[in-house]
Amino acid sequence: MDGNKRPIPAPDPQADGAQYLEDLATAYWFSETLFTAVELDVFSILEPEGATAEQIARVLDLDPRSTERFLHALCLLGLLTHFAGSFYNSTVASRHLVKGREHYQGNSILWRRRLRAPWGDLKGAVKKGTRVCESDSDDPEVLKERIRAYIDAMNDVALTKTSEILRFFDDFSGAILDVGAGSGAVSVGFLERFPDSKATLIDLPPVVEYASELLSRVNSGGRITFCPGNVLEQWPVEKGAFDLVILSNVLHAYAEAEAAHLLDQAVERLSAGGTLLIHDFFLEHRSEKAALFDLNMLINTFNGKVFPAKWTCDRLRERGLILTDLIPLESDTGVIFAGKNAEAISRLLIDRVTRLSARMKALGFRSVRPIAADAVQVSEWPGMRCRFGCDEYGKPQCPPNSPSPAETRRMLEDYSRALLLEGEPPTRDFQLKVLEAEKEAFTAGFYKAFAYWAGPCSLCKSVCSPDGMCVNTRMARPSMEAAGIDVFDTARRAGLSLRPLVDRDEYVKYFALLWLE
Repeated sequence: MDGNKRPIPAPDPQADGAQYLEDLATAYWFSETLFTAVELDVFSILEPEGATAEQIARVLDLDPRSTERFLHALCLLGLLTHFAGSFYNSTVASRHLVKGREHYQGNSILWRRRLRAPWGDLKGAVKKGTRVCESDSDDPEVLKERIRAYIDAMNDVALTKTSEILRFFDDFSGAILDVGAGSGAVSVGFLERFPDSKATLIDLPPVVEYASELLSRVNSGGRITFCPGNVLEQWPVEKGAFDLVILSNVLHAYAEAEAAHLLDQAVERLSAGGTLLIHDFFLEHRSEKAALFDLNMLINTFNGKVFPAKWTCDRLRERGLILTDLIPLESDTGVIFAGKNAEAISRLLIDRVTRLSARMKALGFRSVRPIAADAVQVSEWPGMRCRFGCDEYGKPQCPPNSPSPAETRRMLEDYSRALLLEGEPPTRDFQLKVLEAEKEAFTAGFYKAFAYWAGPCSLCKSVCSPDGMCVNTRMARPSMEAAGIDVFDTARRAGLSLRPLVDRDEYVKYFALLWLE
């Protein structure tokens, strides 16, 4: 069995309240186990042939019985597997936790461990409004080592993000400006993919010094220029000279005034047909992680914060740029592209559904998941649950005044895909938002856009006809369950969690299907 198929379970606020709180309180158990395994370099030792607990204990000078307990815990976390007395790396560990591998993440993980101590001052930071944990040393060598550890960590992270970013570019040639990027891992990805490109890196002198060491191999062809400078001042490079300006994981290091300055400088350096790429955490994507990262900025920087994508987009529009909405990546960050004209955006490989998904997120849906039409399960039983057990039965848009399962199946033959939209009560607000989403899809060119929402229609209950005849057919839509759609199964197929509520005061999720073609 591959341990990679047994991921760490995420806390579920729908679960029993006491257990949910217990899981939150012990979440550090997971991270400490990972930190220790990476620090001991267990995964490099096991690759590729595996080892017994006794062998690992002997190599690392550990107690054999305790080592076996530790390795079994790593198995349950999906990092190792156990077979015939020996332990082996799971797929995820083999790919990301073995030193020397292209996608090694150990530096990033151990950097997170270094941030653990300042988190103990979260209360003080919240009270003071800024970090309270000062640097523990002014020794130049200690500071130099810390800078290098940080850059190594960010390089690990950038490797995983760059592949996601590059998929938006079919071709590129020209000058790149990479700002505050450490060793410039994102721009290096562009250089490796597109041979007719060159890059300039701006950062503080000690960062640039280490970056030049790391990138000496890439720089042998003279395609990278290192430019020491303070990004909070005027950037020491030519205005209007760059075809791609990259702000990757930079905005969150500052507050509004400094972030606005960075955007001003970036726009000034952008060529007439150039593209501005902003890659960062945003509060609208992976919101829980983004909010915790925002606290990390409070604790570990002077004034860093995670911005809403809307704030960033508004600032770019104020500067006259054409831009995309936030495009969530598969990981925990997202990208926004902008340019001085529409061509800078149109040449990007952003498919129509991805663009539309970003607009759906901007409307305020908690999640937006593309789903194939054949993944939507239509059954007879949902209608029976409406007929027996719901006091809305017989009302307009409810059974028997809603599409039957057979009608729903026939309709789905006209579609191949949909977006599954997740929101929350109040019902009327959710349904109005779904109508807005349908309109967005129609104006984006999906002329067959049609929505199925959650629950009985709640748009105009005060005048709802008692005879089952709807008086507002322009806005009314069928609910998923009333039309025979198995909402639970459909949500699970889209990778979302859903379970029946036990108590009336538990957190409620609403889902809607927005059909596209």
